[in-house]
Amino acid sequence: MLIAGTWEATTEVIEVRNPQDGTLIDTVPRADAAQMERAIGCAVEGGRRWKRAPTYERMNVLFKAAGVIEERSEEFARTIALEGIKTIREARREVARCVETLRISGEEARRLDGETIRFDQAPGGERRKGFYTREPIGVIGAITPFNDPLNLVAHKVGPAIAAGNAVIVKPDSRTPLSALKLAEAFSDAGAPRGVLQEVTGPGSSVGAQMVRDPRVRMISFTGGRETGERIMRDGGFKKYAMELGNNAPVIVMPDADIVDAAEAIVSGAFWAAGQNCLHVQRIFVHRQVWDQLVPLLVEGARGYKVGDKLDENTDMGPMIDEEAAAKVEVMVNDALSKGARCLTGGTRDGAYFMPTLLEGVPSSAMIYRQEVYGPVSLIEPFEELDDAIEAANAVDFGLQAAIFTKDLDAAFRAGEELDYGGVVVNDSSDYRIDAMPFGGPKGSGLGREGVRFAMEEMTEPKMLSFRLSFRLGPAAPERSPASSVKPESGAT
Repeated sequence: MLIAGTWEATTEVIEVRNPQDGTLIDTVPRADAAQMERAIGCAVEGGRRWKRAPTYERMNVLFKAAGVIEERSEEFARTIALEGIKTIREARREVARCVETLRISGEEARRLDGETIRFDQAPGGERRKGFYTREPIGVIGAITPFNDPLNLVAHKVGPAIAAGNAVIVKPDSRTPLSALKLAEAFSDAGAPRGVLQEVTGPGSSVGAQMVRDPRVRMISFTGGRETGERIMRDGGFKKYAMELGNNAPVIVMPDADIVDAAEAIVSGAFWAAGQNCLHVQRIFVHRQVWDQLVPLLVEGARGYKVGDKLDENTDMGPMIDEEAAAKVEVMVNDALSKGARCLTGGTRDGAYFMPTLLEGVPSSAMIYRQEVYGPVSLIEPFEELDDAIEAANAVDFGLQAAIFTKDLDAAFRAGEELDYGGVVVNDSSDYRIDAMPFGGPKGSGLGREGVRFAMEEMTEPKMLSFRLSFRLGPAAPERSPASSVKPESGAT
């Protein structure tokens, strides 16, 4: 672990195993309360110093860290693939995105500005000038998930450091190695002591300790809603950024490019074995194109190569563990017992769950309203766009949705009426770049990620108002040289 600028080991360790076959990859320290206490104390001091660091220094650390990761990209990709769920090709894309996230953070550091305020918009403000700045809030606690063990850490670390905060990362205990390598890259880039620390250990102990400590002024969490709600209850009065999942709908209109839509939907449904908050979970297909699109989706799912994550030809690896795969199996069987039909897939082999498409899933099935977090998608016909939008909105999630259409009116209508934080047109709900705002209403969470938007969450506006000693106002009217009008008393 990286605590107070020093790499520390412990006698008690956590085993990191490959979900593909259960083999031991490595061990990481199992932190205790004293180590988390030292990390928080160091973060408080590090944050005070970093707050005063000039912008170019923040930029340099972020750019250098991005360069270190880029130079070691294959090493990072292999770590992601070994400890997590991604194939080597998916892992390489995550590394490239992490580099981009940190570089965007460096660029946004120079743009973290406030604004001037027109005080003369109110009577009595004529002699006042002022502006606000955005100030770092101090110590950020980052709790990160297993599905993107490098880039989702970067999405918390990059903006926090760019904004002048200190950050403590508590990574998922199943995939901590990528996060530790990120901390190593920041150390090599010259990040000052206490600005970034990584503490590995159980969320129930050291994670909860970090959440409860009042010196940690914000918790940025990505994970499940139940855990998110517990964090907010335990953490009390502080800031929160929460990304708590999704049940993403995709609408396919009759004028859509069907072949293009099928390719995008299959990729969005089964990328990272569906363990993705933007995973295509519900596919609403207009009846006019049902017979064209559905066979293409089935063909795409059956053509997905499932196997060894390090094989360059593998499309999809395992789920994070057998327990997660068994949970998906329960949800699929529940839907089948209530009348759904399996078009392809539906079977489990240990931690592997085959790419699955279901039709006729009733709204009473748990998989219809909950987040499946696995490689399963539901297909449902519709007649009118109103019906598809109503069904898409009928869940307690709202992260991102998508529509395939060539009709601008339909696209803008979906954009207006879909109750989601993002609506993607002519691509799957899985589309994202690291500069865009990311988050959604309802049960999908609080606040927004995306570098600039995360920086706003991680700062507070600070107002400065100046009362001037001279009067401001409209220019005096022009007068002739012979004018004998005297100036107002005290005016200059």
